[in-house]
Amino acid sequence: MSTPLSRRNFLGAGASAAALGFAFAGAGSLAPFARPANAATRNAFGYGTLVSDPNGILALPEGFSYKLLARSGQSVTAEGVHPSDPDGIGVFDGPNGGSVLIVNHENSGSEPFPVPVVEGLTYDPGAKGGTSTILVDADGNRVGQYTSVAGTNNNCAGGVSPWGTWLTCEETEARAGSGTNTKDHGYVFEVDPASREANVNFSAIPLKFLGRYSHEAVAVDPATTQIYLTEDAGNPNGLYLRWTPPAGFTPGKGKLLALAQSNGGDVAGKLQAMKAFRGSTHVKDLSEATTVGTRFTVEWVDVPDRDARTTSVRKQFTNDQITRSRKLEGQWWGDGGAYFVSSFARTSDGSVNEHDGQVWLYDPATESITLTTIFGVNPAPDQEGAFDGPDNITVAPQGGLILAEDGNGISHLVGVTSQGLSYPLARNQYNDSEFCGPAFSKDGKWLFANIQSPGFTLAITGPWTRPSNASATAS
Repeated sequence: MSTPLSRRNFLGAGASAAALGFAFAGAGSLAPFARPANAATRNAFGYGTLVSDPNGILALPEGFSYKLLARSGQSVTAEGVHPSDPDGIGVFDGPNGGSVLIVNHENSGSEPFPVPVVEGLTYDPGAKGGTSTILVDADGNRVGQYTSVAGTNNNCAGGVSPWGTWLTCEETEARAGSGTNTKDHGYVFEVDPASREANVNFSAIPLKFLGRYSHEAVAVDPATTQIYLTEDAGNPNGLYLRWTPPAGFTPGKGKLLALAQSNGGDVAGKLQAMKAFRGSTHVKDLSEATTVGTRFTVEWVDVPDRDARTTSVRKQFTNDQITRSRKLEGQWWGDGGAYFVSSFARTSDGSVNEHDGQVWLYDPATESITLTTIFGVNPAPDQEGAFDGPDNITVAPQGGLILAEDGNGISHLVGVTSQGLSYPLARNQYNDSEFCGPAFSKDGKWLFANIQSPGFTLAITGPWTRPSNASATAS
């Protein structure tokens, strides 16, 4: 994401993350790689050395290739052109082996190419964000694109629901009257990949029961329909939240919208913030954890005013009432729990300790969170192979993890092998803009991702096998 809270903007040129450490029990798993805190992980061979792109956009390993699906301001859509600042992506099955991409646009007001205002799909005509739906055939060609929600603000990440929709998140607390906004913002909206028509009078209705704050990502427990939410905010640092549906709620497509529109729907269910403990000692900030394997038990505290009518949600609590964390970012549901990321922490922002990223696993069965990985501060962000600033996350069907860098210096899609060794999968050869929204097609053939500026949406393919753990020098 490229807001004022972006790691790339916040840290300056002097810091980056140490190499990353994960291990995987298999495809779809994010089992932790137990290693000493802040220990650097060696580079793996992965898919091999990155080869320079003659078109100057994307360096990839030999045998891999990409297609440029869309470019902001240039690629023609049903209503105009591909909007600015593509960010998170939800991927769904399309016809004849193709894919349907729902692409967020992190537009807050100054971007040159807004999401077009479309009747029946627009929440606030004064806002420039929203989502585009891109239809991609089995060969990775864009065959159509249309607006699926408009008039939202700073659509950053989100999450895929168990019933096959995209929950797109506004990373803002902007109110009506600020800038050109005519309505309050900071909500989650649900987008249907089925068709443009399926979203008319559907996608532009906010799910206010999930709260109004600087949303980043969601993860949905398929067993309980509890929704876990990250807040990307500072001053004070953000919260990790959980929404529990009301008794008798039946999940499915359209059911969240029906709940939102019901009598009392704005406060349906229960929205709560996490409070963590080390034994009986309250943990005020997740940066207190410095060792992989650290486990905290958690409790959940009711949010007094989820719509933040007078006070931001995170400011409704004292530090003794909840647990905070700097830069809560992406999420992924796996291994029976919610993995969530704290992108970085500095003592100057109120954190207890400094790091360049934590990955936590919340286990609903034990009501606990476990630190699976911590990234130590690394002073070489411009060094090839010195990866920095993980943000969006996806699990590869071939095993392992793909991370999008939003840090300093060179920008990569970073792979992590099943044995916890990191490798460069792709390098932004065009500029130093962040990668966003990596997500695979359901058949595992295509990896979709964005380079946020100048607004490239890309489809990557190649000889996808389990990446090699063999040691390698930086590419």
